[in-house]
Amino acid sequence: MLVNSTEPTIDANLALALDALLTEQSVTRAAARLHTSPAAMSRTLARLRRTLQDPLLVRAGQTMVPTPRAQALRDEAATVVRRLEELLTPKGGVDPATLRTTFTLQAADLAGAALVPGLLRLVRQEAPGVSLRFRSEELEGGPALRDGRIDLEIGSIEHVDPETRVEELVTLRMAAAVRPGHPLTESTVTPARLAAAEHVAVSRRGRFTGPLDTALAEQNLRRRVTVVLPSHLAAMTLAAHSDVVCLVPTDPSGDAAPPLTDAATALGLRLLDIPLPLPPVSIGMAWHPRHAADGAHQWLRDAVRRTLGASGAGATAD
Repeated sequence: MLVNSTEPTIDANLALALDALLTEQSVTRAAARLHTSPAAMSRTLARLRRTLQDPLLVRAGQTMVPTPRAQALRDEAATVVRRLEELLTPKGGVDPATLRTTFTLQAADLAGAALVPGLLRLVRQEAPGVSLRFRSEELEGGPALRDGRIDLEIGSIEHVDPETRVEELVTLRMAAAVRPGHPLTESTVTPARLAAAEHVAVSRRGRFTGPLDTALAEQNLRRRVTVVLPSHLAAMTLAAHSDVVCLVPTDPSGDAAPPLTDAATALGLRLLDIPLPLPPVSIGMAWHPRHAADGAHQWLRDAVRRTLGASGAGATAD
């Protein structure tokens, strides 16, 4: 036989009222404490009496005194109210020194190589209990952020889920990287000389063409791409030991853009201006909104900004 039953409704306001009444031992003072009227507080006291089946406060001359049950409930009611306040109060910033967690980041090889040394330095200095796991871009364009398989994606952010938060970190331009003594270093780089050189293209999808080919085609020129590699670091290594030209990102002003040019500098590559209008390259980071207010994740995002030298001025709202 089925028995219909209803669960009692839990009203957190009753806990607040009970704490105020047992602390103040006065309907008027309890009402003032909770910014309500004495009449409303009297009705709440009546409700508490029915719920707890105890008078709680009884008249003794001009004052009210607690019953034994009320005295037994006083400390417990105060504790419940404190816990409610803690539960419903926005948390402040996290102390990174107390973090004990692993962050999983996804980044292209060049962005990862540029990010890891500085980010690891910040981890050691500020959050020694944090570990970092970097994954390659095999999850790019999928639901990895939504599913929680990665905490932060860094690189050229494309094909993200609609709810994904995206922040631009730095905008760069492409330069031609060549070994010292390369023929292109002997005189001014022109579109024709650039097109005539041997090139290595970087594409995880195996593509031979890109924005540079579009710009050259407008000059009725076509470059010679003799090899396609999936990794910028591999392409730069090849350029350092041969006469191929590799494209690498640099600062739009013409200055070096560390740490993104650190690998090219370490390989001894020379960066030459490309005399053609190429679209800028935007490096950003993306995260799922469930991490937006999380203190640990906020520290991670700020650490990435500081490492890549970004101000975060173009950030979406956290």
